[in-house]
Amino acid sequence: MNTKLFSLRRASLRVALAACIIASAGAPALVLAQNLPTLGDTAREELSPLQERKLGEQIMHTVRRDPDYLDDGPVSEYLNRLGNTLLATRPEARGEAAYDFEFFAVRDPVLNAFAFPGGFIGMHSGLILAAQTESELASVMGHEIGHVEQRHIARMLSSQKYDALIPLAALALAVLAARSSPDAAMALATGGQGLAIQRQLNFSRDAEREADRVGFQILRDAGFETSGMVAFFGRLQTSTRNYTDNAPSFLRSHPLTSERIADIQARMLDQRYRQHADSLEFFLTKARVRVLQDFGTQGLMDAQAAFEEQEKSEQETDKIAARYGLALVACKQLDFSKAQTLLERVLRQVEQSALYKPLLKQSSAFASLAIEIQLAAKRPGQAVAAAEKALQQLPLSRGIAHQYAEALLEDGQHEKVAAFLRDQIVLYRQEAELHSLLAKAYAAQGKQAQQHIALAEAYALQGGLPAALQQLDIARRETDAQYYDLAVIDAREREWKEKHKEELAEEKKRK
Repeated sequence: MNTKLFSLRRASLRVALAACIIASAGAPALVLAQNLPTLGDTAREELSPLQERKLGEQIMHTVRRDPDYLDDGPVSEYLNRLGNTLLATRPEARGEAAYDFEFFAVRDPVLNAFAFPGGFIGMHSGLILAAQTESELASVMGHEIGHVEQRHIARMLSSQKYDALIPLAALALAVLAARSSPDAAMALATGGQGLAIQRQLNFSRDAEREADRVGFQILRDAGFETSGMVAFFGRLQTSTRNYTDNAPSFLRSHPLTSERIADIQARMLDQRYRQHADSLEFFLTKARVRVLQDFGTQGLMDAQAAFEEQEKSEQETDKIAARYGLALVACKQLDFSKAQTLLERVLRQVEQSALYKPLLKQSSAFASLAIEIQLAAKRPGQAVAAAEKALQQLPLSRGIAHQYAEALLEDGQHEKVAAFLRDQIVLYRQEAELHSLLAKAYAAQGKQAQQHIALAEAYALQGGLPAALQQLDIARRETDAQYYDLAVIDAREREWKEKHKEELAEEKKRK
């Protein structure tokens, strides 16, 4: 694995947006928080659900800008589909603010997952690849949903209000750097903040046990195998034995993995065994993640070797996923003829299977790869045709919609793509990528004022209000700015200046 891919961990140490160790299936992370956000006079007493969501969104602005954020349509759609299947059995997890949970992946080989406040749940690529069954992956998701449902951040703040800011350590992006060693933990525990950190660790151990219990219930009610949780914890124990169970118990933020396994096994005693059939989409997602987590030369060679070995399996799902993975590898290696041939071969295999053929109308994995090959091969007309066909079958796929817009841009259909994107923005206004694509369409049409307005919208959604305001100023000075454009600029400027003023006030309080 190319370590240069993991700049997200380095960025995490600079951001440190809040308050407690949360939601890690792996090793503890101990990083003292800096520049904590001001969340109102009652923040130390307890975060409201709306404040938690705001905090989570602030964190996600940074995560989405990082190159280790795995921004891939099929992977994102699968994770969110699986996550929402679990949430359907536990609607109360969304809380009084009715959170729209977001499940996403980051490039990191460590077996870990994490939850940010407000319903944002991240999965390491290493964890997705290590999950041997869908129930194992679902068990981790259920555990992280448990952290959000139980509002562990707000409870941490409330329980430690008497320690001021000292114990508000190690949440958020620092959890992505969860490779803490016993020596590092000892150094922190023996420092001036030792007592405060010890209370934090005690709280975190209780939070992990509580999330285990909630996750177990979610997994059971959603029809997955509860044994998947035990199986995955066992694999986690093996992979992390050097810095978890071997560390002194008073330095661990999580309970011993062996303790957690025993607790879950005890809960399974009075449960009837149920078998869950893994979906083909689960295996296709793993194939995509294997390629996308490292598409450097060596990474692609390693993925190709793994797929060629997997293709020898007797299981049909393994064969299909392996051939799909080989097609994606060929595309990344710029061998488009080979990629197309391999994709067509695996599509014929799926179409001939009564069991798996319905997936073609349910998952974007195959359609997305077909479009990606045409775009990479500089065949935009064929990419447009493939995307239009895919949208007819998958009208709600966000990844396909973005690819369709990209194909139209490459094909020079600027009026058509602008109209399509405007319609999409009405439905999905919070997607910054739509505004960025629209800015490209306007630029190609020579509509300078509208281009900068669209860019301003994209920057604002990404958390860059100063840049957004700068784009509005440029748009106002463009000679093609119309009356309606100026009205939009004035309205957005008032809104964003007020919001930026509030942010600066919060920053001043933190200093």
